Amino acid sequence: MAPTSKFVVAAAHAAPVFMDKAATINKVVSLIEQAGKEGVRFLVFPEVFVPGFPYWINCYPPLDQAGALAKYAEESVVVENNNEDMRHIQAACRTAGIAVSLGISERMVDGYTLFNSQVLIDASGTILGVHRKLQPTYSERYVWAQGSGATLKTWHVPSLECNVGGLACWEHTMNGARQALIMQNQHIHAGVWPALSTMKGFEDVADVQIEALMKNHALTAQVFVVTASSYVDESCLKWMEEKLGPQDLVKAGGGWSSVLHPFCSYLASPHTGAEEKLVKAEVDLSQLGQVKVWVDAKGHYRRPEILRFEFDQRDIWSDDGKTFSGFIPEERGERDRSRPQSASK
Repeated sequence: MAPTSKFVVAAAHAAPVFMDKAATINKVVSLIEQAGKEGVRFLVFPEVFVPGFPYWINCYPPLDQAGALAKYAEESVVVENNNEDMRHIQAACRTAGIAVSLGISERMVDGYTLFNSQVLIDASGTILGVHRKLQPTYSERYVWAQGSGATLKTWHVPSLECNVGGLACWEHTMNGARQALIMQNQHIHAGVWPALSTMKGFEDVADVQIEALMKNHALTAQVFVVTASSYVDESCLKWMEEKLGPQDLVKAGGGWSSVLHPFCSYLASPHTGAEEKLVKAEVDLSQLGQVKVWVDAKGHYRRPEILRFEFDQRDIWSDDGKTFSGFIPEERGERDRSRPQSASK
C-alpha cells in the first residue's frame, strides 16, 4: 500500500564544530532535541557534518595535507551498535522520537579507510543502515574510498511508515544511482551537501546546481526531497589557517537547504548563508499517488523493454554487509550519561 501519513521534516542548516568529533556529536544531539521540541519527525544533517567537510583538500598542495588527513581519520566516525561515536545520537533519537539522516565521515571498523556516508537512524534509536557515497568527487579522492552498490539502498523507516534513501552532493549527477533508489520504492530523499558556493569558481553557480539537481530528483523520482547543507564558519577557516597556512579559496558562509514537493514546489523555501536554522515543512505522503498518475519512474514511465537497467549490490568492502538489527538504546540512561568530551585543540 502507498504511504498516507503526514509529518514534519526538517533540514539542519548548520555548521559543525570543525574537526572536533565529540563537540559536533554534542551539537547533533542538541539539534535533535531542538527538533523534537518543534514537532519534527525526520531530521536531515548536511554532508559529512561530523567532523565537517575537509575544504582544505581544494586549497593546499597534496603533500602538505598528510597530517590534516591523518587527523581527519581520527575524527571520523565508526558506525556500530552501542559504539561510543553513535550511542549518544541513537539515544537522543529515541528520547526525542525523531528519525535522522546524519552525514558523517565514516571510518571502517578496525581500519583506517574512510567513506563519505549517511547513517539512517529510526526514532527508536535503531540504526537502519549506512549509505557510502559511490564516487568521491575530484580532490575528495584523497580522503574517501569509493562506496559499493551494497549500500545504495532505501530503507523502510518504521516510525515514518515510508521508505527513505539519500545521496551526497554530486552523487546526484549519477543518473543510475538515482534510478537505483527509485527502483527500491523511495518516498523521501535526503540530499546532503557542503557549502559549495563558498569555494572559488563556484560562487555564482553552486546554488543553481544544487537547486537543479534536487528538483530533478524530486520530479523524476516522484519523492519529497529534504536538502541539508552546512555553511562555513570561522572555526573552519581558523583551523585551516592554523594547521595549513593562509588561503583565499574558501570563504565564510554558503549552504543551500530546503524541502521540495515531488512536483518541485517549495514546501520550505531555500535558506542560505551563515545563519543556523531548522528548515521545516510538513509532507503529506498521500500526495505521492497524484504525482505517480503522471509519472511513475518505477513503473509505466520506465519502459523496461526499451531502457534496461541493473545495478550490482554485491559487497566490495569487508564490512559492507553489516547489520544493526536487534539493538535499541536506553531511552534516557545512555543519553543522560556524560556526553563525549571534545579533544583539545
